[in-house]
Amino acid sequence: MEDNIRNIKEEYKNDGNLRQRVYISFLLVCIALVAVTAATVAWFSIADKARVQTMGLDIVTDVELKMDLDPHDTIDDYVKTLTFDDIAKRMQKDKGYSMKETPLEPVTTSDYNIFTYEDGTKVEENSGSYLSFTLNFMAERDMIVHLTSADSSSNADDGTAVSSKVPSLPKAMRISFETDDTVWVYNPGGTDSLNKSHGGSVRTFGLPAADSMKLSDTNSLFSLKKGVNKAVQVHVWLEGTDTACTDDLQAADYSIKLRFAGTDMSGQPFSQ
Repeated sequence: MEDNIRNIKEEYKNDGNLRQRVYISFLLVCIALVAVTAATVAWFSIADKARVQTMGLDIVTDVELKMDLDPHDTIDDYVKTLTFDDIAKRMQKDKGYSMKETPLEPVTTSDYNIFTYEDGTKVEENSGSYLSFTLNFMAERDMIVHLTSADSSSNADDGTAVSSKVPSLPKAMRISFETDDTVWVYNPGGTDSLNKSHGGSVRTFGLPAADSMKLSDTNSLFSLKKGVNKAVQVHVWLEGTDTACTDDLQAADYSIKLRFAGTDMSGQPFSQ
């Protein structure tokens, strides 16, 4: 491209014809526009029309681990499964918007609490542009909680995954879990590795395929004491700066499944 521009400029210098100059100037502008367009690899650009339209969200826990959207005194009051409808009703009640009607929009964050649009404008939590809710966990024994892509049984299809008919959408999705002054960020498009930042207070990780999933330090989150509630702040968003977050995602649907499993304090899985 640089050679093309150099050649055009040389022709511009040697030709005094006004019409020729105008034509060459037009070509230079076109080349510049092509260069800018080629570099635009993130953020939706079609504003109101470029939104993710339909979503699903289901969360399950494994043996001896339960959760709920509210804290309780005893583990019997917690549940093993939270469905899209459960979470949608809470969003409608607490935030005033419908998850069925309000699509996610591209946002970004530097501290995993305050989210902004591409122009730097702060995104209000009740806008529905990203999801924010609290999961309360309680266990029947001391344990370390992990996020796992493996299914709970051979007949289940409930392992952690983000899926969509648009293959690039999962790569742009992020899901964070915050408690004990630490943020764990699940990146579905990332590799099965752990990246620590902000002095180790932010830990970003991916998960392997279900058939090769192992519970390890890479996918370990927080610890629980038997019978003690732990509140975990959850955020779900489309990362606008990700190279996959382009107009190709407009009107896409997606489904999120989260499955939490426990190990003992030495990292050994509990029997099912």
